[in-house]
Amino acid sequence: MTRAKLDKKPQDVAAMFDGIAEKYDLVNDVISLGQDRLWRKAVVDAVDAQSGELVLDLAAGTGTSSESIARKGARVIASDFSLGMLRTGVQRRGGASRGGVTFVAGDALRLPFADEAFEAVTISFGLRNVADVDQALEELHRVTKPGGRMVICEFSHIPVEFVDKLYATYLMGALPKVAGLVSGSGESYDYLSESIMAWPKQPELARRLQEVGWERVAWRNLSTGIVALHRGFRGK
Repeated sequence: MTRAKLDKKPQDVAAMFDGIAEKYDLVNDVISLGQDRLWRKAVVDAVDAQSGELVLDLAAGTGTSSESIARKGARVIASDFSLGMLRTGVQRRGGASRGGVTFVAGDALRLPFADEAFEAVTISFGLRNVADVDQALEELHRVTKPGGRMVICEFSHIPVEFVDKLYATYLMGALPKVAGLVSGSGESYDYLSESIMAWPKQPELARRLQEVGWERVAWRNLSTGIVALHRGFRGK
């Protein structure tokens, strides 16, 4: 099993997710105690897809969130650079383009889409895994139509410091063990813990979003800050 490190070499990250693709959704459900379903619903609500819109779901994995967005009547491009994740999603849904969701291989740092192609773009639990976060944010900005919206859902930090430290103890100790029992790959979830702890706090990510051109940036905490939802708009 390939184990990604914090230098986030693309080939290592992709290979790691390829290796856990089959059990990825199950493990997420177990280690979050089912809260991942609430987080996905919050993303769908924030994206607020309208019938006929084209939405990019980046780092879509097996397309679980993409499917929920498509139920709103939008067409969704589910893009990921883990071919293992995409293959699993295609197999589960019986094709590469079904029910308003089309799976497309793509690198967040070089998105294979035209400028101003999407009314909305979203990325859940994937921004943390790219080698150059600012470049990924610029690419998302590039492919969004003027006036379009962006939603990021990512693991974050609990605002109360001593509670955040207790949570960090769980991340480094219990989480990889539990995930390892379910997935058979505890080392992959060592990376998950390390990458969450190294991730910037909510105000810092908001500042970086503004620096690459996103406007009206705001965030709200989910599950007391274990996850944060950031939203922004491309200027008209």
